[in-house]
Order: sequence, then C-alpha cells, then structure tokens
Amino acid sequence: MLLLCGFAGRPPRDDQPLAHYSASRISMACEYAIDAYGRDADDLPRVLDEALDEADRIDRLMSHYKADSPLSRVNREAASRPVAVDQELFDFIAAALRYSRDSDGAFDVTVGPLMKTWGFFGGEGRVPSEREIADVVRRVGAAHVILDPARRTIAFDAAGVELDLGGIAKGYAVDRIVDIFRRRRIPAALVSAGGSTIYALGAPPGRGAWPIAIQDPIDSRKTAFTLHVADRAVSVAGRSEKSFEEHGVVYSHIMDPRTGRPAQGVLAVVVLAPTGTDGDALDDAFFVLGPERSRAYAARLRETEAMFLVPDSSRGWTLVPVRREAAGRSFPTDEDRRRHMS
Repeated sequence: MLLLCGFAGRPPRDDQPLAHYSASRISMACEYAIDAYGRDADDLPRVLDEALDEADRIDRLMSHYKADSPLSRVNREAASRPVAVDQELFDFIAAALRYSRDSDGAFDVTVGPLMKTWGFFGGEGRVPSEREIADVVRRVGAAHVILDPARRTIAFDAAGVELDLGGIAKGYAVDRIVDIFRRRRIPAALVSAGGSTIYALGAPPGRGAWPIAIQDPIDSRKTAFTLHVADRAVSVAGRSEKSFEEHGVVYSHIMDPRTGRPAQGVLAVVVLAPTGTDGDALDDAFFVLGPERSRAYAARLRETEAMFLVPDSSRGWTLVPVRREAAGRSFPTDEDRRRHMS
C-alpha cells in the first residue's frame, strides 16, 4: 500500500559468498514479493518457492473469499452450532480476539459485515443509511465470538456475525515465511505482503539494514521518508489503499468497529513491530484510535514504535510520533522532514 520496498543498493561484491534471488506470486489478493540472499545458489529458488507455497496455504485456510476454506465454513455455520477447526486456525483466531480486547475494540476481526455495508467488499464504496449502520453494528464485536479451547470450536452468538482475517492474516503469512527462512538458514531476506506488511530479516551483504521507503500519503509519486530496518516488521495502514469521496468527505476502508464508520483524522500510520502479525493488527488499531488515544496502548507493547501521518493545512501532512525506543530513533522527526524539503 504505502511501502516501497527493496534493496536499492549495490549487488553483493564478488568476494561475498552469498547468492541473490527474487521471486513473487499473487496470493491472498496481493503480491507477495521476496528478495533473499543465501549461500546455496541452487537451493535458494526452491526455498523461495516453498515460502510462497506457505502463503498460498494460509490463503486456503483463512480466506473469507474462498467458499471452501475452513474460515468460510465457520462463517456459514457458527451461528447455528459450534464449528471444530484445526489448532492453527483456532489459535490464530484466539490471538486476533486478544488484539481486539487489548485495543478496546479498535481492531476487530468481526468487521466484515461493516465492510460489506460500506461497499468495500468487492465494490467501490458507498455511504449507507443510518439505519443500515445501526443494524450492522449490532453484529460487530469480539464478544459475539465464543471459543471452546477444549473442543477447538468456534461459535457465534447471533446470526450475521462473520470473521474477516484480512486485517491480520497477511502479517501472519509473512511471519510463517520468515520462520521457513530461519529454519533453512537464509541470512537475509525482505518479505513483502502487498507492500503493506514487510519483514526485514537480517540485512543485505555489506549493509546494516534493509532500506524501506514509505510512500507519501497524498502524492504516491513521492517518498515520505525511508526507514532502515533489520529483524523487525514494518506495517502501514492508510486511506490511500482503498477509499472513496462523497460530498467532499473521503471515506477509507479502515473501519472503526465501535461506531460503524470509517476512521477519520489520519492519512496513514507506520508501525515498527517484532512480528508481521503484530504490525498488521496494530497499524489498523492505531489508525482507528488516532495519535493521542494510541499512546497508552503503544506504551504497553514491547519493541514497538509508531508514526502517524496526519493532515496539515499548510504542508499537506505532518509527522506525529507515538513512541520511540530509548535505544535509538527509528523514525524521522518533522524537523528532519523540513530539512529534507528545504
């Protein structure tokens, strides 16, 4: 979405014993792109194929678009009876519900009916009536989902409740790919899910980190700033990914599950986190909460930083940090931006 990733530097020197290989594939309705270095030039393409196959596997497990996926079965049947699922899907949904509780409902995997009501599920967007919003909000919220760990079942307490894991599953797939690389002893790789969630494993030869350019939230031809990241995830949520305008108001696809309306007041939020799953959930939660209400939540999170890009009448947008690690500064300041533009 807002991330422009890649190794924008020199290729490995001849004396570096690392092979380089890149691969990509469409999965989970986005492009998974991998840039990797390894010591076995013959094996490296096979490892990347294995990694992309893992993204496809997770899509088959967690897609709410595929009618034959285990998640779609849950959505069809869980309001009528508890549905047994495998341990991986159960644990993942349980983790997603914890993000909802921890964010006071700002992140919520039951938001699917809202996306449909606002026309974002396979459409271009529309403003629903107040009656439609009030009706659908009654079916949104983590409290509607009943988990039974002993039986590994999922049930809904009302008809019309749905799970939509799209706001977090891509980050999970990135983490699974990184796990494969670690097991296969790949020393450096940049793994991108649609450009909105990236994990930087290690660093390219001769470099201390991977450069990741963050797209300007207003002018997609420009770069807002560049991060240099190693062994962390970067996730971005922004309204430029999918939005529509009506009567002078821009409505993004990022919903506030508590109000039933698209979140307002933020152009984009960039999150640095330990895992892609964390970043994928937190960028949406922070986007909904906004800078001030995100501070207390961010303070409870380990190794997590966030930067908001918010509207500014004089310059288009400005930077608002929520938290910086004491050990160093990962994000630029607004003063850095002014010096860059001058």
